[in-house]
Formats: sequence, C-alpha cells, structure tokens
Amino acid sequence: TWKWVVGPMFLYLCERLVRFWRSQQKVVITKVVIHPFKTIELQMMKKGFKMEVGQYIFVKCPAVSRLEWHPFTLTSAPEEDYFSIHVRIVGDWTEGLFNACGCDKQEFQEAWKLPKIAVDGPFGTASEDVFSYETVMLVGAGIGVTPFASVLKSVWYKYCHDATNLKLKKIYFYWLCRDTHAFEWFADLLQSLEAQMQERNNAEFLSYNIYLTGWDETQATHFAVHHEEEKDVITGLKQKTLYGRPNWENEFKTIAGKHPGSRIGVFLCGPEGLADTLNKQSISNSEADPRGVHFIFNKENF
Repeated sequence: TWKWVVGPMFLYLCERLVRFWRSQQKVVITKVVIHPFKTIELQMMKKGFKMEVGQYIFVKCPAVSRLEWHPFTLTSAPEEDYFSIHVRIVGDWTEGLFNACGCDKQEFQEAWKLPKIAVDGPFGTASEDVFSYETVMLVGAGIGVTPFASVLKSVWYKYCHDATNLKLKKIYFYWLCRDTHAFEWFADLLQSLEAQMQERNNAEFLSYNIYLTGWDETQATHFAVHHEEEKDVITGLKQKTLYGRPNWENEFKTIAGKHPGSRIGVFLCGPEGLADTLNKQSISNSEADPRGVHFIFNKENF
C-alpha cells in the first residue's frame, strides 16, 4: 500500500509548498472602489502575476482571519496593469474585509492603512477558450456573471488594438439575474462597451439580453410603461430588460440559422440545472454533418 500512497503524497506536498510560497509573495492593493449595494472592487498588483480571461484566485486577509481562503473570479483583463476582484458583502468574512479596507468610514483612506492581502493563483477555467471560436454564447446566471467581465474587457482591448487579427467576430451574451441592483457595476461595464462599439460603428459585435427572473408580472407591468424610451429604465442600456427566463430552444435555433456551418462556443457560469439545459440544447441543435453548425458546450458551476 505504501508504494501506491507515497507518490501521490509527495506530489501533494510539493503542490502545498508551491501554494504556500506563492501566498507569501507581496501583494499591493492599489485601489479600493465602493460600488452600489455593498460591493467593493479591489485592484491589486503582484510581481510576476500573469492571468488569462475568466480565471480565479484564492484570497486571504490575515486582518480578518489567518486561516480562511476564499475564491474570487478575476474581473480585470490580462491587458490591464493590475488585477481586480469584486466582493459583495454577504457574510462575516466579507464584512470584515469591507471594514478592514476602511469602506465603513467616510474619510479618505491612506494606502499604507490598507490591510495585507495574500493571493494564491490564478487558476484556470473553461472561459479561457473564448478566443478559439468565431461565434460564442456567454451565459452568466447571478454571481456567475463575474468571469464575463474579464472576457468582455479583454475582447474590447484586443478589438481596439488589432481587430483584423481577432478570431472572435460575434458575441451573444445572456445575463440571468433575480435583481440587477446587486450587479450594478456590471451594467456600467456593458454601458461603456455599448457606447464604444457604437462609436466604432460596430454595434452588432456584441448582442446581449438581460433577463430578470425574480420579478412578478406587477413589477414588470410597471416598467413596461417606459418600454418605448430610448434607454432601459432599470439598467440604462439601449437593450431593454426582459422578464422571466429565456426560451433556450428558440435562442439556439436562431443563432444556428444566423451562423450555418460554424463551431459556436457556449460558455456558462451558473447552476447545475441550467448547465443540463444548455448541454442538451447544444447537442440537439448540432448537426450530424461535420460541415454543419456545431455547439461546443463549456461550463463552470458554483
């Protein structure tokens, strides 16, 4: 038995030593941004830190807890000179981080007063393959929208730098959430991308749909009065917010009709139930003919 155990144990100990060494490297918090509805953004720098889109890191704040590590998806793009995470204050640890960063105080906080942070990572996810396709469907449910902040930022940087060499030509983005207020920072990002794409006369590059799944008909009717206005009354975007859940069969058939003979990447960050639905739709809407349309499903669950 020991012959079978000693090899894996040695590899495990090596991996733990590497992670311990990485966690001891100095991390500098360069900026703390307070977003609406108790969400904070930490912008950090670390020597030798390299990331890809959609990756995540583990974060420890000794001022809050010396033992707890928490995973957070990176919301910055690889092209930026810092890396960032968005933290929603929903528990004891996040509340402690909120207070340690001085977000509970009104006055401006000096950089040297910010707490020490340990970072382990980054670690890879399925979202890294986004740039392998010409057409992609990005589906974010609730907090699962955060990996796509990194993806959309990186797409924009690549598009501005050299659009001709960018393989990705079309993005269909779906955001499913119970309440957009919890992720107002993401609506701001979409507004910025929407305006910049229009300036470059390529508004068709990004097609997005926002679905509010937790609203009843009374609330939906109240906002439907403003449907004819130029911008959505909830998000401030030109694309109007939809209510309920998307009809995935119709969405897949529509996209398949627009891109015949293509390999379309389907990327999900969301619950297991939604993953099963999208996987079945990807299989049923892919053609048997190798020259036909094919949906390639990729997921990460939470």
